[in-house]
Amino acid sequence: MKNNNILLESGTGELEVLKFKVKGVFYAINVIKVKEILKTNLESIQPLPSQPKAVRGITNIRGEVITLIDLREYLNQEIPYNANESELLVILTEFNNIKLLFAVDQVIGISRLKWSDIQKPNNLMGNLVNGIIKSDNQLVNFLDFESILTNIQPSMVMNTNNYKINSTLKEQRENITLAIADDSPTIREILKKTLYEAGYEDLKIFNDGQQLLDYLYELKDKGAIVSNYIQGIITDIEMPEMDGHTLVKHIKNDKTLREIPTLIFSSLITGDLRHKGDAVGVDEQISKPEIEKLINILDDLIL
Repeated sequence: MKNNNILLESGTGELEVLKFKVKGVFYAINVIKVKEILKTNLESIQPLPSQPKAVRGITNIRGEVITLIDLREYLNQEIPYNANESELLVILTEFNNIKLLFAVDQVIGISRLKWSDIQKPNNLMGNLVNGIIKSDNQLVNFLDFESILTNIQPSMVMNTNNYKINSTLKEQRENITLAIADDSPTIREILKKTLYEAGYEDLKIFNDGQQLLDYLYELKDKGAIVSNYIQGIITDIEMPEMDGHTLVKHIKNDKTLREIPTLIFSSLITGDLRHKGDAVGVDEQISKPEIEKLINILDDLIL
């Protein structure tokens, strides 16, 4: 089964999720990350040394060498997978500019819903769930695949150690206020650290796009010139309540807000999907592994 680009128009507030099961529990992934569903023979998987048990190894998918992560092992370490199985049902994904295979027990199908239909997780749900979906009388965990990748290999998500920040513009950056929308506490902390080091110290941080948009509207309703309070916006795409594309669309459709520079910072920025941000008028887009470009792009947009 291939994803034949059944993706929705940008900025509608809707998404499609692929539902699947692991050890009897329902999970979901954004269809935008899914390339294909296939079966792979265990004999074709080459184990890797010094890797967590959930990393089953690498395999060749039509000329591409791709790492395979067994979600059954990762999510349910106390329940071992069947040692006698001969093939795996896997979901081929692409995010953070990397392709990965994830082994699951069963693929259920695709559902369409609104971002506002996804209930925010509470602190007891851990950092692997982005939200809870109520679908067909079932509670479905909207799984955070970036957190899984971060836990297994942090440098594949964002590497902040291999670049230097130009300090000559630090004084100018200190006069700038940025608004940030991202539902991941881990990403928010990495962004805060990176921006602080560069001199972007005045930050308004929100957990989702709706919160950030409400803040902008509050300023506007008070008669304020919003661009005097916020000079730039950084947003993720995948967030409960309101996604980044819808947020940018609202901003660019508002004549009092549209001049504020917007930047989408997301694991979903790929060559195939960049057009979705272009469609809503975003000023810049970078993938999370490209965080070394963040400060330079912000400088070009704002200073």
